[in-house]
Amino acid sequence: MPTISDVAARAGVSTATVSRALNGKPTVDPDLASRVRAAATELGYQPNGPARNLRRQEAAVVALIISDVENPFFTAIARGVEDVAHEVGYSVVLCNSDESGEKENRYIDIAIQERVAGVILSPSGTATSVAKLANRGTAYVAVDRPLPGQDSDVVLVDTRQAARQATAHLIAQGYERIGCVTGPTGVRTADDRLAGYRDALKAARHRSTPKLVRRTEYKAAGAHRATLDLMSQPEPPDALLVANSAMTVGVLRALQELTIRPGTDVGLVSFDDAPWAELVDPPLTVVAQPAYEIGAAAARLLLARIADNSRPPTTTTLGARLIERASSHL
Repeated sequence: MPTISDVAARAGVSTATVSRALNGKPTVDPDLASRVRAAATELGYQPNGPARNLRRQEAAVVALIISDVENPFFTAIARGVEDVAHEVGYSVVLCNSDESGEKENRYIDIAIQERVAGVILSPSGTATSVAKLANRGTAYVAVDRPLPGQDSDVVLVDTRQAARQATAHLIAQGYERIGCVTGPTGVRTADDRLAGYRDALKAARHRSTPKLVRRTEYKAAGAHRATLDLMSQPEPPDALLVANSAMTVGVLRALQELTIRPGTDVGLVSFDDAPWAELVDPPLTVVAQPAYEIGAAAARLLLARIADNSRPPTTTTLGARLIERASSHL
């Protein structure tokens, strides 16, 4: 395998000049830079990514900022990121923002201070200091949700379509008062899942009412309160679409307290195929998102952007699939 010294010898320059030329430094004479690039091409020289980052005083480390480390969806994303990064010599530092813009901003500041090579983040939905990454030239990729007001590489799932399919499934099963428990207003995934739910009701000319929708934090506690409120109405829902698995824990707790049995008294579909979804009684119908693949795709995009930060931003949209189990059948 050719080395930087081989390129320097072929081009008739020093190894320092080769390094500066291949890293696009403006201090290198254009003719010399052209000669270096030609020599590198002729020899088939490929710079070592982590080593090059270290020479630029950047660590061979990427930061992963996720919304909720307790949510299996995000831990599966983290595994996908780590597997791809590890293959090429990068380490991954995991940061948990807890859906807090303040914590997210703090972790971005730390990533800059520690000179990480790149950042993958699940945006909190609030204004962030991600512009600092762009200003410094640090590569970054968004997962699960796009960055508000920023052009960046992003890996998404078409959750609006998935929510529409899940709601259509409940309609097909004969449920008439279908409710939705989703996340906060302004969070892209929460908005999309509510929109997909409404799309399905509209397409089926089904009864739709704000009384059957509750928005709360993406946590079990909020979903628990929302479900108790929904089920206390004079005409409570006979089925529920729940926006993630953490919320579903709260929904199941509320139904248990009210002695309402999923799959018998109320239909239930949850986003995300958590490891316990098949183990509850009855097993949960879920919208399975390709979380590991999201992480792996984001890591590959980040590595490509570390190598060339001038590339145009791309959006990768993956699909989800409905897994039917007993909780959604009358």
